[in-house]
Amino acid sequence: MKKGEKISEKGFDLGQLNAYREDNQLEVKAAQGGLPDALWESYSAFANTDGGCILLGVKEHADGSLYAVGLKDAEKMRTDFWNVVNNRQKISVNLMTERRVRVETVDGKEILVLEVPRADRPSRPVYKGLDPRAGTYRRNGAGDYRCSLEEVSALFRDAAMVTQDAKVLQNMDMSVFCQETIRSYRQIFRSSHPDHVWNNLEDEVFLRRIGAMAVADDAVYHPTAAGLLMFGYEYEIVREFPQYFLDFQENRQMHRTRWTDRIVSSSGDWSGNVFDFVFRVIPKLTADLKVPFVLKGVQRVDDTPVHKILREALTNACVHADFYGRRGLVIQKTADGFVFSNPGSMRVAKSVAVEGGVSDPRNGLMLKIFSLVDYGERAGSGLNSIVFVWEKVFHSVAKIEEEIGVDRVVLTLDKSGHEQDVEAMLELYDDPEELTFGEFDPRNGEFDTPFMAHESHNVSYGPQKGLDDPQKGGNDTQKTGNDSQKGGNTPNNGRQMADKWSINGRQMADKRKIEVVLADKMMKSDEKWPMNQEVADKLVSVLLFAMESGTITSGSVMESLSLSETTTKRHLRRLVKLGFLEPKGANKNRTYSASDELLKLLTEKK
Repeated sequence: MKKGEKISEKGFDLGQLNAYREDNQLEVKAAQGGLPDALWESYSAFANTDGGCILLGVKEHADGSLYAVGLKDAEKMRTDFWNVVNNRQKISVNLMTERRVRVETVDGKEILVLEVPRADRPSRPVYKGLDPRAGTYRRNGAGDYRCSLEEVSALFRDAAMVTQDAKVLQNMDMSVFCQETIRSYRQIFRSSHPDHVWNNLEDEVFLRRIGAMAVADDAVYHPTAAGLLMFGYEYEIVREFPQYFLDFQENRQMHRTRWTDRIVSSSGDWSGNVFDFVFRVIPKLTADLKVPFVLKGVQRVDDTPVHKILREALTNACVHADFYGRRGLVIQKTADGFVFSNPGSMRVAKSVAVEGGVSDPRNGLMLKIFSLVDYGERAGSGLNSIVFVWEKVFHSVAKIEEEIGVDRVVLTLDKSGHEQDVEAMLELYDDPEELTFGEFDPRNGEFDTPFMAHESHNVSYGPQKGLDDPQKGGNDTQKTGNDSQKGGNTPNNGRQMADKWSINGRQMADKRKIEVVLADKMMKSDEKWPMNQEVADKLVSVLLFAMESGTITSGSVMESLSLSETTTKRHLRRLVKLGFLEPKGANKNRTYSASDELLKLLTEKK
């Protein structure tokens, strides 16, 4: 393909054939003697990897560029292809449709284009001949390679309709479980679901309900693979999963290869199971994150969107890991960001996983167990959320890679030298209308702690610096104050209002009125509003600007008052809820003007 271009993303322009090169999604064959036998190796490889395109009647120049040599009878070769692809003695499954097999003309020569899709998980492995151990291929770079027996076994495990962690381990009983882990899980479950009927069940019955135990052929309940992984002792887990290994590495220093903190499942000083690993690692992952002051009601909300995606990334790595695979689960935290690496290939195409909406976990029961304590995403949007939030907050692109051969998926969240954008993060909170936000000061990276305006009877707004200095504005203040009284009954009609309420210099009389009116309204409001001197000054400034200009937009407020987009939107939303600004239009065309209610209150206030 062209450098950096994929068929699935950009299409394939045969008019620029010489600009393409063979890679992990493009294979060319001269096919001058009929259908080449190696065609089926490429067919198997593309189907078992991420799909790709095979061009018959095309060759490579010495520099790797492509050119058409043509086929003697392209239509006959097309017919021959259909005959073979439908022959189960030759290839295990036909993935092709009419539109994927077509004759095209390039430079006056006919070629055959075969667009091979990625095979659905239940159809894998796609193999040549009758023996999957000898005929299963995958694509790596610009070549096809025969899969090892380990890879073939992994493909067959993933093809099962029941997830691999649903396996009932008939040779084990409840003694493999760590009772401390079960107790911790049940405490969290009880906190999340205080009135749930399962809270009163015995441990064994509770474990059956959540999927950690199931009945086997002997009509006796035994641990499931999910139950063993989540609650078992490490030395019991490796009896079923010999390659099982969990590894957290933290390196706080730039350009250092050794870790400064580490947790491994085989240390022997803790249970070594997945559940305890997750709850040991999460505090370490999130320890250095900036946490804004946010309240929901009277409760502090310390769980930011970045906390959530790091938790999701860790849970995601666990529920998609092939614990029969090599090299184990590895989580790394560095000064540059985070890396989440799990054994096993992706069960859906990477583009589908990033887009979201499709959930196909390798360990479905494990996901259920996590979800019951509010960990994990069942709607298939977990990776999509991770990518979106990381880019929004750190202005860096999350990187998802699938390593073929060793079968690993690696998610890299690299900060790219950027600090956490707290203002951008504030826009990502769920249900913002139910939250109270403190004010972030980018100069010192700290948050002002808000108090609830309706909980205090001593709300005081001091004048802006310099406005109460008689040496600087006494005469102008008196003059403009008289003007504002003369025009008190003037309706809000754009420029006429600006003339009547001349704010040149922001004179004291009208500013004082707005401060008092704002305080009165907020004291009477049922809403819980964050308030401190800086917030009060900004709200007053927005109202003064609206009265001066007649009509304002979020953009004009940002520019005039030097506010961020997030802060501007928050202040405008508050003033609309208070009834002091009247919005018109929608989205980008929305404008605001001082409301009749505000003008009436200012007129009445002496």
